[in-house]
Amino acid sequence: MSKKIILDVDTGSDDAVAIMAAILSPDIQLEAICSVVGNKDLDKTTENTLRVVELMGADVPVYRGCRTPFAKWLSSDHIVPDRRECKAKDGDKVIMIHEDYLDIPAASIKEQEIRAVEFYVKYLREASEPVTIVAVGPLTNVAAALLVDETIVDKIEEIVIMGGGYNITNTTPSAEFNIWQDPEAAQRVIHCGAKVTIVPLDATHAACITLDDCKRFREIGTVSGNFAAELCEQRIFVHNAAQPLDVPDAAAVHDALCIAYLIDPTVLKDVRHAHVDIGFRDYSEGQTIVDCRYYTEDKNCYYAFDGDRFKFADILCDLFARDLKRR
Repeated sequence: MSKKIILDVDTGSDDAVAIMAAILSPDIQLEAICSVVGNKDLDKTTENTLRVVELMGADVPVYRGCRTPFAKWLSSDHIVPDRRECKAKDGDKVIMIHEDYLDIPAASIKEQEIRAVEFYVKYLREASEPVTIVAVGPLTNVAAALLVDETIVDKIEEIVIMGGGYNITNTTPSAEFNIWQDPEAAQRVIHCGAKVTIVPLDATHAACITLDDCKRFREIGTVSGNFAAELCEQRIFVHNAAQPLDVPDAAAVHDALCIAYLIDPTVLKDVRHAHVDIGFRDYSEGQTIVDCRYYTEDKNCYYAFDGDRFKFADILCDLFARDLKRR
């Protein structure tokens, strides 16, 4: 039986791959997609989300989410972020890991009239069975919904979060972007009482996608395979220039790994049940503080320290091949 999910995105390049994978998977019933500010402002992340849904010919409602984090911009008391992996130069051209708009046709479809937080509360109150929330951007929408009605947690089967890092960070010396963008929201979500699985940079960098994988995607000959290859090649170019991985000519495609986990949980490796908290101040701002001691009480998260890149690439290839059967 397919798993019902709500996907919460700040759609840039890796979000786009995750959306396509979720739409194509027979193991997933994609109930809705909610946009949030993150990689880009809310107008752009919403438009990019709509573009991918329309590209795939999918009948999935899109809900516009929160425009700003809970508290991030209410003061100037921040460590200045250093996201060196975001762009690189190809001659005179600057290549961004997330362009303002995805290079596919502008959307003619529209988002739903109600906003994401209202949707979450209404949908979960009325749900006849638990649903999984896959949050691959900042956690503002999910946290706000839990603030409105904390009882909706009873209808959440699992919250899968792309965010954080134990040995790897990308925004400050201690923080990954999604968690850094709204640490207060992240703290509320990971302590909400639902099962929480965190897919951090440690796992996404290990389960990377290579240029050889991109060649496989293109050889499938589908819209999704070709677009995923284009997006991943862009990410590889930037990674090579600004944040080379241990595997040559490779890039992390963070958000899609969360979808792969729902299809085959063994794509994540070294998953530990641990106590996790989020830092709020100074150099700990946005840090995922993972207590790996065996005697720790209140183990609130499952935290993946590794991932299987070969299994991940195979899962994506299988999904992109399914696009042939849909069109």
